[in-house]
Amino acid sequence: LDRKVALKILPAEVAGDHNRMARFVQEAKAASALNHPNIITIYESEQIDSVNFIATEFIDGETLSQRMNTAPLKLGEVLDVALQTASALSAAHATNIIHRDIKPENIMMRRDGIVKVVDFGVAKLTERLTPDSVNTEAPTRSKTDPGTVVGTVVYMSPEQARGMEVDGRTDIFSLGIVLYEMVTGRLPFSGMTHGEVVASILSEKEAQPLARYSRDVPAELERIVS
Repeated sequence: LDRKVALKILPAEVAGDHNRMARFVQEAKAASALNHPNIITIYESEQIDSVNFIATEFIDGETLSQRMNTAPLKLGEVLDVALQTASALSAAHATNIIHRDIKPENIMMRRDGIVKVVDFGVAKLTERLTPDSVNTEAPTRSKTDPGTVVGTVVYMSPEQARGMEVDGRTDIFSLGIVLYEMVTGRLPFSGMTHGEVVASILSEKEAQPLARYSRDVPAELERIVS
């Protein structure tokens, strides 16, 4: 149709890795099941001459990470990105899909201001929680081995960092970290090693308030991020 697309390619030498191949196919299926203006559109998943690839819409813009490295975001921009990202996650969670790797690199900002959540490579289909199962592990259609940690450590929820079963709340926790970073320019949990970062996330110590780094933060935004 003479339209520009983006290709995500899995090299032939990696296609033999069952786990990576499964995640590649899972990304295509998870993202293609979602139809939302703030979620990247998947056109097809294909294999040609032993090359596996996913064709998606081409996003004319930059990642949130690139944008934050350019200049600090204004409060209005922060809220706009947060609202659009939350809308995407709400739609995904409504269809029992959790992203599990929400971070600035997986949030893209088009030149026209539209935000797109990308890379559902570690997404997992989940069963809807019932009132009787709130305090139990959520059953899954696509199981992850107990104790397996996936995602990006500095944006993980405590449950995800422990390798526990997670639900949509893990994405909400990660979005809170992204919000914190957009406002303050720094992460609420940090360390010199992955182990130190995980320890910081699992500790009972609260992150420094947003107001410490930005004077114009409304009290309600402080409450939401907290």
